Amino acid sequence: MTDLNTPARGAATGTGDRSRPRAALPALCVTQIVSWGIVYYAFPVLNPQITAATGWPAGATTAAFSLGLVVSALAGIRVGRILDRRGPRAVMTAGSVLGVVSLLIVATAPNVPVFIAGWALAGLAMAATFYQPAFAALTRWWAPDHVRALTVVTLAGGLASTVFAPLTAALADHLSWRHTYLVLAAVLATITIPAHALALRAPWPDAPTATAHAGAGAAGIGRSRPFLLLAAAFTLSAFAMYAVVVALVPLLLERGYSTSQAAWVLGIGGAGQTLGRTLYAAIARRTTATTRTTVLIAFGALTTAAFAAVPGPYALLITVSIVAGMVRGNLTLLQATAITDRWGTAHYGRLSGLLAAPATSAAALAPFAGAALAVPLGGYEPLFFLLAIVSVAAALIAPWTGTAAVPRRVPPL
Repeated sequence: MTDLNTPARGAATGTGDRSRPRAALPALCVTQIVSWGIVYYAFPVLNPQITAATGWPAGATTAAFSLGLVVSALAGIRVGRILDRRGPRAVMTAGSVLGVVSLLIVATAPNVPVFIAGWALAGLAMAATFYQPAFAALTRWWAPDHVRALTVVTLAGGLASTVFAPLTAALADHLSWRHTYLVLAAVLATITIPAHALALRAPWPDAPTATAHAGAGAAGIGRSRPFLLLAAAFTLSAFAMYAVVVALVPLLLERGYSTSQAAWVLGIGGAGQTLGRTLYAAIARRTTATTRTTVLIAFGALTTAAFAAVPGPYALLITVSIVAGMVRGNLTLLQATAITDRWGTAHYGRLSGLLAAPATSAAALAPFAGAALAVPLGGYEPLFFLLAIVSVAAALIAPWTGTAAVPRRVPPL
């Protein structure tokens, strides 16, 4: 069997310098910041103004946004197949156009049904422009150094909320929510459409020679026990992780902290994510895929339990948030590399779409489920203990997700 990580394979596998579009990595860094910042992070900032100005129920507007995430998860499966065959240029350029159109519909929606339709279309845009297609592009073009490229683009993507949450808030101070979305749509169009159209023009390398596992085909892998268990572990972990992110502020408010203090605890987790992602390559060099999947998910359970068990002091909560953010940052890269670590790159787009679909759906439903469960449980502290148990269940599944190792070298960052 040919080693997928032998540099001599050159352009045929995307490992040679000639096959790498030099502008692709910096362009994807910029477009991930802009796409995530405008299509995703602007909504939580604007939603209070949307409900206040329109009188629409907050539950309805939030449900519309969550619907977009579910559509993104389901559409990602089809998008992955197209990426495997044709590459990212057409997919991500079309996705940028859809993103602009969806925001125009959202901004001009006269009623809730049209608002919901706009977010459903935004879900298609997310599937075609967020991490999944960017990861597929970098995995094929940069292999075997793809961990380095994936780390760089996720470090950039982590700045999306840092840049666009305050920018959106500043615009909303001077404009209505509708005009704010129109301005953001113009920014999205100006930056992401030409960036994807011009920077992703390199020939799409042929898929590498299939490994013994990949030779069974994507359908066979998708039905295999390790793949199904991996999807289950990531789904449970994603549900717990996103429920924690949304429920953290209510937990701290329940304990008597101010809104500002709670926001800082939540926000400092973003710095932890950035720090955690810089460590992933070193972790990957020293552990097997199964081991790091188990350990990282288990650490997620531990940090969730720590939030539940530690009411203070405030500095300790800040520390726990940083560590929890580091775990989240590593889990993003863990999922990005889970397919190549186990089955190689031959069917990366399709398999990553299949793997991400249930996890993304769980992440979309987590905020509603968390808020709903907090009531019968008697508050957010017992909710966090329950979420820790969910993560423990995911960690117990993780050891059974291994296959025979795909040879791969992880270069230092």
